[in-house]
Formats: sequence, structure tokens, C-alpha cells
Amino acid sequence: MIDILVAGGGYVGLSLAVALKKAAPHLVVELVDPAPAGAWQRDERASALVAAARNLLAVLGVWDKIEPEAEPIRRMVITDSRAGDPVRPVFLTFEGAGTTEEGQPFAHMVPNKAVTGSLLEAAGSLSLPVHWETSVVDFATGPHLTEVTLSNGEARQAKLLIACDGVRSKLRDIAGIKTVRFEYGQSGIVTTVEHERPHEGTAEEHFLPAGPFATLPMTGNRSSLVWTERTEDANRLIESDDLVFEEELERRFGHKLGTLRVVGGRKAFPLGLTLARAFVAPRFALAGDAAHGIHPISGQGLNLGFKDVAALAETIVEADRLGLDIGSLSVLERYETWRRFDTFRMGVTTDVLNRLFSNDVTPVRVVRDLGLGIVDRLPGLKSFFIRQAEGLTGRNQPRMLVGEAI
Repeated sequence: MIDILVAGGGYVGLSLAVALKKAAPHLVVELVDPAPAGAWQRDERASALVAAARNLLAVLGVWDKIEPEAEPIRRMVITDSRAGDPVRPVFLTFEGAGTTEEGQPFAHMVPNKAVTGSLLEAAGSLSLPVHWETSVVDFATGPHLTEVTLSNGEARQAKLLIACDGVRSKLRDIAGIKTVRFEYGQSGIVTTVEHERPHEGTAEEHFLPAGPFATLPMTGNRSSLVWTERTEDANRLIESDDLVFEEELERRFGHKLGTLRVVGGRKAFPLGLTLARAFVAPRFALAGDAAHGIHPISGQGLNLGFKDVAALAETIVEADRLGLDIGSLSVLERYETWRRFDTFRMGVTTDVLNRLFSNDVTPVRVVRDLGLGIVDRLPGLKSFFIRQAEGLTGRNQPRMLVGEAI
């Protein structure tokens, strides 16, 4: 019998398994993932990691390895326009937004494979088994353990099964946990571009009628793009030849950084809102996208997952130290209470923002631009928004989010 089986080897699953093993080495933890070993090395995407996530990765001992490939976000610019407008007025700027109270950038852009590679290295140093090309196909929960059936024909008995298997989680369905879900009719195109002139650490979000078009700084003269379009238009762009794609890209990106060249693969992901009605069941917990999938308009989806990791790991480790049953519902409900309100609030916030900015209704445009202008003139309010984005506000934060070991 093992203590914990983590299903899903992405950021959330890996960091959770490492956090548990690092804080409580005696716990028997295993991780399974259906992807082939080494598939993560082909991931060309990048993600924004806020200060709280950086603190967690520092506690896990991996941030020093990631930092050389990370690009600090030092300035944020928000515009509201149409794709064909010759001038894009700037309504909100966070100058020097890049510094926290500790003098660190409030966020970094980091290649996905840099994070995954460092976490796998940490898992190896902790002798944490990672089983690739293996998934959980079924499980049955008993009073003292969960019987888990794996795709390779093997079985496990675990005190706790944790599902980190994504927004369309099969394990969530097997557990009978319902969701609130609807589609936006939008898809997010993700790619990387190279440009002539330096971005100087500036992140920009252009609110266009079809959805936000975000350019996020990476090391060198490169930027990561998260380009929201109506799903049918996104599919057409993905399937188009390079010339058409780059012409459409240039219309939205502009010419301020000179000539553009797409240097990464391009993919489109359907966008929707998914919120699990429960995060836990007896001997079962959800974390990351399996618990919540939100619109990327705020860049907070991954960071919500890291908050789950910090809260769930602390809940489990403290229960274990007290001699409690780590898989009992009474223990797991602390994690659910800790995370559900924050997740619900962020889901509602991103939903409202997407609906407010992804349209071309003139009265709505006037009101939202007025609101952005007001915020731009209130330094205290801008500082508040930055602290919110860092993930460091609120009482009773999990220890790892503020840089403390469990």
C-alpha cells in the first residue's frame, strides 16, 4: 500500500508530489501520467508565474534552476481598440509594475519545459517514482483505502488519490463530482514570435472585439502570444499558411517592435469556464485544472493551480504530523474550504472581464474605457491590483506561497 497516488504529471501534479515528499519524506508517494517520457520537452509554450508561485518553487528548491530562463515582467500596458484601428490609445499602464515590496518582479514569463524539467529533477533527487505512459482507469473507494486500477494492468492501494488530470478530468467524473461548465465560443491561439527590437520587459494586453490579444515578454527579442479569437476564426488561422497567419498576426501585434517572425508552433485551445462543485470526496481530491478551468484573460489559471498545491500539501502534511488519516473527508475538507472561495471569485472575475471586453458595443466600450482611465489615475488602486495579481493578498495564506517551508 502507498500513501498518495498523484494522477497527472503536469506542473500541478509534479509540484504537489515534490512538495509532499520534500516536507514528509516518509510518505510513500507515486505519480502517473499517460504521456510518453520526454514528451514535455516538446512543449514550446510559456507561462506567467506570479510572485506567490515563484515563492513556492523556491521552497521546492527549483527556482534557482528556472530563473536563468525566466523573463521579468517590468511594465504592463492595456489598450482597447479594434484590430484595424491605426492608433491604439493606452488606457491603463502599470509603470514599474514589476516590483513587489521585496523588490522582486511581480511576475516572470517562464518556458513550460524549464519548469517541468526542474521539477522532474527534484523528483529524481527525492527518489519519487514517476510512471510515464500510465494512467488511472478506475478506482473504488473503501473506508480505509482506495483500490486503483492502472492502464498498464497494475493495481495500487492508496490512502489518497489526487486528480491533476486536467480540465476534462476523467477521474473527476468517476468520483461523481459535477461541474458548472459552459463554453465561450472562443479559442486561445498560443505561439512564440521573434521581433527586431527589444520588448524591455513590457507585457501588453490589447482588448479586441473577438477577445484579448496578449503579448508577454520572453528572454531575448521574443514574446509569447495568447491570442483569443472566435473558435471558427481561430481554427481557420491555425490551418492557414504561414503568410496568412503572419499577416493577421501583424495586424494585431503592430510594428513597434519591428519585423515579426513566428518561431514556435501554433496551437489553439477551446476556452470555457469549468468549476467543480466539490474539490474533495472520501480519499479523493482535485487540484489544478481538474478543479477549475478559467479564461486566460487574467493569466491566473496556472497560478491558481500552484495555490492548490500549497494548500493541499500543507493540509496533508499537517494532518500526517498530527497522526490523522490523510485521506479522510474531515481532513480534506480543510483544503476545500481554503481554496473554493478564491477559485470561485477568480472564475467569476475572468468571466465578467471576458464578457465586458470581448464585444464591440459602443456604450459598453465607453464605460469600460472610462473605468480603465480612472484606475490609471489612482496609484493606490493600481498597487492594489498588482498585489492581487501577485497572489500574496489575503489572510491565512499557505506557507509556501509566502516562501516558508511546511
